[in-house]
Amino acid sequence: MTLFTPTPTELIARARGDLRMGFPVLLLGAKPSLVLAAETLQAPRLRALCSMQQPVDLAITARRAQSLKLAAYDGDLARISLPTDADAAWVQAVADPAQDLTAPMKGPFAPLRGGDAAPHRAALALCKTAQLLPAALIAPLALDDLPAYITRLPLDGLDALLTQDVLLHPVAAARLPTAAHETGRLHIFRPADSGTEHYAMELGRPDRAAPVLVRLHSACFTGDVMGSLKCDCGPQLHAAMAQMGAEAGGVLLYLNQEGRGIGLVNKMRAYALQDQGFDTVEANHRLGFEDDERDFRIGAQILRKMGITQVRLMTNNPRKIAMMQDQGIDVVERVALRVGEGAHNRAYLATKAHKSGHLL
Repeated sequence: MTLFTPTPTELIARARGDLRMGFPVLLLGAKPSLVLAAETLQAPRLRALCSMQQPVDLAITARRAQSLKLAAYDGDLARISLPTDADAAWVQAVADPAQDLTAPMKGPFAPLRGGDAAPHRAALALCKTAQLLPAALIAPLALDDLPAYITRLPLDGLDALLTQDVLLHPVAAARLPTAAHETGRLHIFRPADSGTEHYAMELGRPDRAAPVLVRLHSACFTGDVMGSLKCDCGPQLHAAMAQMGAEAGGVLLYLNQEGRGIGLVNKMRAYALQDQGFDTVEANHRLGFEDDERDFRIGAQILRKMGITQVRLMTNNPRKIAMMQDQGIDVVERVALRVGEGAHNRAYLATKAHKSGHLL
């Protein structure tokens, strides 16, 4: 029945779950392409894929390729022909930089150029949005060779779907008194793509007719909950709430975009690379990510749904200001939030200022 046919958004959500479990998905383009995430690759499935006698490519981002001294002929990504003797451990070693310094020789690689890189680009985007390492195996396969229960995604229009605004729905709200202000209300917003919910903590009764004091705060389990000294997130969270309480009103958006949007697992991988001597930006690049993978359009959408269009934005990040302005939120003032510097995060903060343009 048509009513029970999955929408493209529902298929993408299913595909993310499949890849996280190590199950393949199929991209329907000029040639159907089977995709397996490198991080969750299982040895029996790799052997089954190779037994089909089709060429298998390993796709990685240009950032990861740069670490491996590999030419990215497709600009934003590199395609590697899978060696005939490659096993799952080799694939995962190419995808994960954890052992780059102790075992740097992973080649020789057979980089590919020419041909259609669209399936590879889509596969990497799917891995990123599933918060997996951005690396995937891709192989052209005939539809007749595959069971019908494998999730199938049309390649045409997939990039636009993966990058479009995700519609958020308010699903619950309740009174929540806090130490910062006894009059508080927590609003929960759920994305239509089955992703993680985001939160808006409203302190006091901010006047919507005037610019509202707002903080866009990305979730940081290590700093906000565990009190990590490696970042300034926890002090920023508490200082923002305290200032809102002192000014008798404000909204703190708590966006579940841990680790600048790469997820807690990859954030811990980045921390391990920092222990090897790389800074926070270099660590992200070695993993195959950009400096910052967050999408602040989410925050703008929540503000609009709460009836807020003018803000005094508490931030040191000019990118947040620019994205709010682009999304129709009038940032009438930037409120600096410089707290939490210490011996363990001084170099981290210096890197944010020097490489990411933060105003510190």
